[in-house]
Amino acid sequence: MAPIDLIIDTDPGADDVVALLLAMASPNELNIRAITTVAGNVSLDKAARNARLAREWGGREEIPVYAGAPAPLQRSPVYAQDIHGDEGLPGVEVYEPRKGLAEGSAVRYLIDTLGSAEPHSITLAMLGPQTNLALALLQAPEIVRGIKEVVVMGGAHFNGGNITPVAEFNLFADPHAAEVVMGSGVRLTYLPLDATHQVLTSEARLAQLRALNNSASQRVVAILEAYIKADMTRYDLPGGPVHDACVIAWLLRPQLFEGRRIYLQVDSREGPTFGQSIADWHGALQQPANVTWIARADAQGFFDLLSARLARLM
Repeated sequence: MAPIDLIIDTDPGADDVVALLLAMASPNELNIRAITTVAGNVSLDKAARNARLAREWGGREEIPVYAGAPAPLQRSPVYAQDIHGDEGLPGVEVYEPRKGLAEGSAVRYLIDTLGSAEPHSITLAMLGPQTNLALALLQAPEIVRGIKEVVVMGGAHFNGGNITPVAEFNLFADPHAAEVVMGSGVRLTYLPLDATHQVLTSEARLAQLRALNNSASQRVVAILEAYIKADMTRYDLPGGPVHDACVIAWLLRPQLFEGRRIYLQVDSREGPTFGQSIADWHGALQQPANVTWIARADAQGFFDLLSARLARLM
């Protein structure tokens, strides 16, 4: 099979970097056209730097990195320093990467690339708030024709939220953007906390990664060991989830996941349910399904895949 033409939109973030390394180590399956960055886990300048660091660590400096939206569509920016640290990459040294950003904005890149693409040919992996794609769709709604699928790390139903009792961070950070993307009619797959909170580290799984003994695995282990502590404490878990890398794993090995088509809407009203994903798992609203909602994940299968791919890197 031909590799998936892929644009990765991201707000790195610890688990975003793991996702980027997994994707960059899979060139036979994923043709990464570009990495577009957005404010989310950290501010835009830090997200763009961290994406370029991941590109450098993955040995894929030919992939262009574009900086995108510095703030959500309507709300004030919200960051996640309590989870990802001030620089977004806990556990490792952060520095200025060798190679700079591509010229132009991420939003312009999306408009130009999707607008000139073959129909339904490009997949987008959305690892943070969906602001860049929403802005592109608002400015040029016809670009929807170039999109094959949008795969989102976001939302929560069975699990409950991770920034409020009901809201997951990426949707809470910009629910209005998620509404724009959902209303565009694109094919959508969501990997929510319901699935990602099943993909937990353990001592054995970290040891599995550590045993690869290359620079990529050492960085991933260092990042994860620092990053997972907050979630382990908050949720009383035996390990920590690797949220965003599940999107890449789903693209590479969908058989590791289970879900079904459901109706989904996002609450953008001010109040205690702001940012909540209303996932109609049992069809109570009797609305047509508009997303594939992933509810189960094979954790060991994920870590086996991650180990095999990181072994390819330096």
